[in-house]
Amino acid sequence: MFKDKPTDMPSKSCMWKKFISDGKIEDQSILLPQIADSWVRCSQLKLNPDDGKAQNILAPAEVRILLEKNQEIINIAKPFMANIYELFRNSGFIVVLTDSNGYVMECFGDKDSLTSAKKLHFVRGASWRECDVGTNAISVGLATGKPVQVSGAEHYCIKHHWWTCSAAPIYGADGQIIAFLDLSGPARAAYSHTLGMVAAAANAISMQIGIQQKNYELSLMNKRLSSIFNTMSDGVILFDRFGKVKECNPIAKKLMGHTGDMLSGVLVQTLFRGNNQLIQKLLNGKETFAEIEFQAGVDTGPNRCVVSGETIFDKQGCINGGVIILRPVEKVHSLINRLSGHYTTFQFNNILGNSASILDAVRQASAAAATSSSVILQGESGTGKEMFAQAIHNKSARRSGPFIAINCGAIPRELVGSELFGYEDGAFTGAKRGGRPGNFELASGGTLFLDEIGDMPLEQQVALLRVLQEKKVARIGGNKVIAVDVRIICATNKDLHKLVESGTFRQDLYYRLNVFKIEIPPLRKRRDDIELLFCNFVKQIGSEQGLDYIINASVLELINRYDWPGNVRELHNVAERACNMAENGVISMLCLPPEICCPRNAVNHPMAGNKEIKRGILEQELEEIRGLLEKERGNISKVAGILGIARSTLYRKMKRHSIY
Repeated sequence: MFKDKPTDMPSKSCMWKKFISDGKIEDQSILLPQIADSWVRCSQLKLNPDDGKAQNILAPAEVRILLEKNQEIINIAKPFMANIYELFRNSGFIVVLTDSNGYVMECFGDKDSLTSAKKLHFVRGASWRECDVGTNAISVGLATGKPVQVSGAEHYCIKHHWWTCSAAPIYGADGQIIAFLDLSGPARAAYSHTLGMVAAAANAISMQIGIQQKNYELSLMNKRLSSIFNTMSDGVILFDRFGKVKECNPIAKKLMGHTGDMLSGVLVQTLFRGNNQLIQKLLNGKETFAEIEFQAGVDTGPNRCVVSGETIFDKQGCINGGVIILRPVEKVHSLINRLSGHYTTFQFNNILGNSASILDAVRQASAAAATSSSVILQGESGTGKEMFAQAIHNKSARRSGPFIAINCGAIPRELVGSELFGYEDGAFTGAKRGGRPGNFELASGGTLFLDEIGDMPLEQQVALLRVLQEKKVARIGGNKVIAVDVRIICATNKDLHKLVESGTFRQDLYYRLNVFKIEIPPLRKRRDDIELLFCNFVKQIGSEQGLDYIINASVLELINRYDWPGNVRELHNVAERACNMAENGVISMLCLPPEICCPRNAVNHPMAGNKEIKRGILEQELEEIRGLLEKERGNISKVAGILGIARSTLYRKMKRHSIY
């Protein structure tokens, strides 16, 4: 190819020869400044002007990496390169794509043209940078970042004088040059409009890259929004301008009692029949609404929700549909309680019992709930004082407010003040930066439950009395007075009156708190309720486990005669243990702890002296120990663990039953 000598301006050819011989450019007006600068750099690099073959060619493995790295650019550029090639088919031109460093990535051309290019090593993986092959359109474009045409003797190396090259940069979505598009052919066929064509094609490729990047970003954003839409804890329903449901997330389907795509295409008015006027106003774009209570009747029972809705308008201001947000009422209440500091779960109907003493305590507590007066709940540990406190709160006018519980006996005495009243920034060593509100502030509008009030230090009793009298609190280390509206419920297992007499509890505080004093009876003084409570606990535990337990009559006899020093808490723990020890769903005496079967503090009961029952219990104990020892192959530790006793206790029992 190119058998004829190049048709170039004699002046440029002479100028090139002159520069190669003495390094001088006589007429700067003939040569473009960027080409003249390139000649100077090539001379300084001592490039061989008689050469021009690419010597820097990537290895096959490196070429694969180059193509993989730029695959997206190549795929976008190929159709444009093919179109240009069709315009120059059989004319001796080739279309070349390089990366931003001048390495060839793709070529389009006739067989003869590609063969001629190959003689110069103008192939994939070859570097067409200035430092490797001298002045050419790609190298000048790399240096200037602009479209450029280099023809004939404008090339530094003589072997390139047969060529004319037009190259233009391709830009990525970030505006940086990521590749070059080049059109090279015979120098005699050089035309000025060739560069414009290449520049236009490079610009079109850049635009296509930008479009694909935008499409990718939109796709990614759509996936993110879909993920949020499907995983958010609130229900969302989207509908079109005709009121037909287009999209709804899983929570919305659940709240509305539907599965799969059953809601798709349904008229939104049919879903909210009780609020048709609001929905119609939403469809007409006349009114949005927020936090309207709504009850959806579904097969699994009514779902109470807080509903909000808003109309969606297009850019012309026309109604294009709308969105409805569903939030379960339970979640709203739960969020309020959690943010306010505590959950309250117990109501008065959770307090079981038919004995006169417990019914009287419930009656007094119910009367106290109707007021805002302070309450003292007095009773032994495990009698359910906090249950009473929560029940009073939940029946009071403050039930929508926070319920915050503090165990005064569990807080170090030096921290009681900061827990109750809060502190300012830097109030003491270790204080949290920015300060912290106290529980009086957090409980404002609700109830503050002070458990073990008898253990409160005297110095904090003074501060508590002042807050109760003034209904204002000042944080430790601060002088700002904060108004609080708190109802106080106290609990203690001590006799506060005796503490007043001994001087460990302030008399004025005692009388301030002692508006309602309610005695919570111990379990041993409400024996008629023991069996009721035990059976209820077993039923609750069985329901959680998905099991139905049968309780032997002998078990009920034993629990009825036990003294229950740990009160209701101990009874619940025994019921839980019995359920876990039960075999085949039957709770027998073997499932009870030893202290229940042979109590040292058993009350006077006709059964207490029954030798036959005692003998039967001992025989069952013997059979249980023998059976477990056989099952566990004599492993004392495992048997003791199953029985819930110490190894030493098991050894004593084995000795008593003559088990060796």
